[in-house]
Amino acid sequence: MPTTRLNGVSIHYEATGSGPPLIFSHEFAGDARSWKPQVEYFAGRFQCITWNYRGFPPSEVPEDASSYSQDVLVEDLRSLMDHLGIEQAHLAGLSMGGSVTLHFALACPERCLSAVIAGAGSGSVAREQFEQDVDRIVDVLGTRPMAEFAEIYSRSPTRLPFKEKDLEGWNEFRQQLAGHSARGSALTMQEVQRKRPTIFSLEPRLAALEIPVLIIVGDEDEPCIEPGVFMRRTIPRSGLLIIPQSGHTINLEEPELFNRAIDQFLEKVEHGTWRYRDQVSPSMMPPGE
Repeated sequence: MPTTRLNGVSIHYEATGSGPPLIFSHEFAGDARSWKPQVEYFAGRFQCITWNYRGFPPSEVPEDASSYSQDVLVEDLRSLMDHLGIEQAHLAGLSMGGSVTLHFALACPERCLSAVIAGAGSGSVAREQFEQDVDRIVDVLGTRPMAEFAEIYSRSPTRLPFKEKDLEGWNEFRQQLAGHSARGSALTMQEVQRKRPTIFSLEPRLAALEIPVLIIVGDEDEPCIEPGVFMRRTIPRSGLLIIPQSGHTINLEEPELFNRAIDQFLEKVEHGTWRYRDQVSPSMMPPGE
């Protein structure tokens, strides 16, 4: 189980396969294990790298709130690439990992061959309600057993499509979440999730981002649909895939669709055919279209 010291904290990571590096960043309720269907699919052509953020065992769980932030996670990812001798990589992230991937791309575009941003942007819409929900989650994490929190969190509306489609997979997801650190999860929710900027506030920086970007969102993942459409409209070299009848945990819920979409995207990136989109407003469309 490889670990390395990054920015004063012990970080767990795994590297599987060989080829161009493809780095996966996990969601809040997941960890490196959440990417198993993607690692199995892509390891034949890529060096697949998964990692656990600080606060997610077996990575270290710092006790100080100042050790957690969106910027800190971005710096941890940069340092992990440095440790592995990776100058450039394809990046993919889900939810909080999508936000880490996006912010890394904004901070270090020269190190990104491409970026897949999936299920990202929660908290950009209905911000006040989002902050209240985060505060409640932090309270539950501080007052109830982690297994009880996992039981509640895994049954949120955007997780239920996963449960309905794949009960066995959903149970594994819930059990893995129950093994997380309550302290690390609470600090991550409080210092990373609650304090990160909305997708909409990033508009000027998104418009200047020129790396190839694929945005993926489930059509039942309501908090992420509008941010996903906004990113697609703003990032010049982006495309948007909306997976029907799917929720938040789309890489596990619909692994075949998810993997195939990324595979096709990476193939176009490698062949230089993932294009810049024409910026055409509806008012410029000819009559009848």
